[in-house]
Amino acid sequence: MIDAKEREIVEALQGGLPLVPAPYRQVADNLGLEEDDLLFRLADMKSRGVIRRIAAAANHYKLGMTSNGMTVWDVEDTRVADLGPQIGLLAFVTHCYERPRALPDWPYNLFAMVHGSDPIEVEEKRAEIAAILGDACRAQDILYSTRILKKTGLRLKQKG
Repeated sequence: MIDAKEREIVEALQGGLPLVPAPYRQVADNLGLEEDDLLFRLADMKSRGVIRRIAAAANHYKLGMTSNGMTVWDVEDTRVADLGPQIGLLAFVTHCYERPRALPDWPYNLFAMVHGSDPIEVEEKRAEIAAILGDACRAQDILYSTRILKKTGLRLKQKG
């Protein structure tokens, strides 16, 4: 559960942080809080699982990254916990996560989103991932984006 002030915080942030030099200070001022109190409350909500993260959601198309592919990998279960974080740290991977397989049709358990200016660049990046995974990877594929999806974070239903 969240209290009334936490709800105000989520509502203030659900549209994104303001593009100013001190965004948390501005949000805190708007809410009648001290910046440290806002940051403490955000950390507390994160620790309780109310929020998972606050992160930038870049528009890759506007940045010239018009070829986007979700790479999918069948990685040995005993090695995925060690290899996944290595893939997630690559500068060209925007998100990486482990998911359960859906056998027999879907053997993949590691997913990594890769962006590039064209399919050749994406394939080069996929080859870098394959080299890191090495013999722990039994199969791989890539699912290319065919349209832009609207990215939004947490949205609370308006009261009343």
